[in-house]
Amino acid sequence: MKNKMKKTPKIKIALGSLIVLFLILFIAFIVLISDYSEKGATNSPYSKVDSEFDYAKLEATAQMSGGAQGFVGEDAIGINPTEFLTTWNFNNLPTDERSKYYKETRLGDGTLLREYWIYAIDREIEVAPGIFYPAWTYNGQVPGPTIRATEGDTVRIHFINGGTKSHSIHTHGFHTNAMDGVMSQEQGLLLPDESYVYEFKAEPFGTHVYHCHGIPVTEHIARGLHGAYIVDPLKDTRPKPDKEFVMVMNGFDVNFDGENEIYAVNSIAFEYVRNPIKVKQGELVRIYLSNMLEFDAINSFHVHANFFEEYPTGTKLEPDFFTDITVMGQGERSILDMRFKYQGKYMFHAHKTEFAELGWTGFFEVEE
Repeated sequence: MKNKMKKTPKIKIALGSLIVLFLILFIAFIVLISDYSEKGATNSPYSKVDSEFDYAKLEATAQMSGGAQGFVGEDAIGINPTEFLTTWNFNNLPTDERSKYYKETRLGDGTLLREYWIYAIDREIEVAPGIFYPAWTYNGQVPGPTIRATEGDTVRIHFINGGTKSHSIHTHGFHTNAMDGVMSQEQGLLLPDESYVYEFKAEPFGTHVYHCHGIPVTEHIARGLHGAYIVDPLKDTRPKPDKEFVMVMNGFDVNFDGENEIYAVNSIAFEYVRNPIKVKQGELVRIYLSNMLEFDAINSFHVHANFFEEYPTGTKLEPDFFTDITVMGQGERSILDMRFKYQGKYMFHAHKTEFAELGWTGFFEVEE
């Protein structure tokens, strides 16, 4: 008992020392926090004061460089994405090369017979820097070649299925049952190595789409078998555009889980961030916009610091809306007319933020 009583003061002394040490450390911590609070504004990494870096500028640069970094290959989607914007009827090819895919013949009534040679081809495309996707394509490109005619012209498509699945071309617009590209060979659904000729009058005027209608249709469209089909009015009373651009909104399920991991306009994520679309201040810009995105119910287009006149489906000569956002279901399309009042870079993107941050973002660069 005596031994226990002798140890008690020692225990109390030790506990007292620990308490004193804790108090000293606590006071030191309070002093440090107070000192940091007083100097924080000066020493903040976002301040230019006493710093060799302009962190605000670096942050702005990071914002402008958001998304996938690096560059895709020259033949990433079978056609240069900037070139695709203004390419229809293979007008990007030299005359000799173009004649392999497109031919015009003037008919007795003054209209044109427009003939196209389109092939289904399996090929790998690069949808973001270093991200490759096993696509099914029309003529080796995604989106497919843009078909363009004037109301009343005859469109004749020589289609050859060079792929490994059954494929077709189903065109939105007016045509007979035999030209519909669905269900059977008699309607233009082809087994590998088969061919078919689709022929119909170009009508109604507007901006349309075409795509494969092989089963499952979702996969055939998502894999890349889609494109734009434009029919110009025979008597066009709309203002004449200074520039015209074809934009096809799409996306890619790169791990085949039934959900898209990459979103884009004209197939490559952030392509028009790295290479902004150049326009002139005040000129009339006309966009033929299509939504061919699968696996998501809707898509959208929004332009910053501007509004556009919208012609839904393009089948009327007067716009229905003056707005800065249009929302589309799968297969929907519109013609958008806009003029930029000011110079600079102006973002356009899906207003579903997830889509924008996964690739569906670009810039218009407005020059004097």
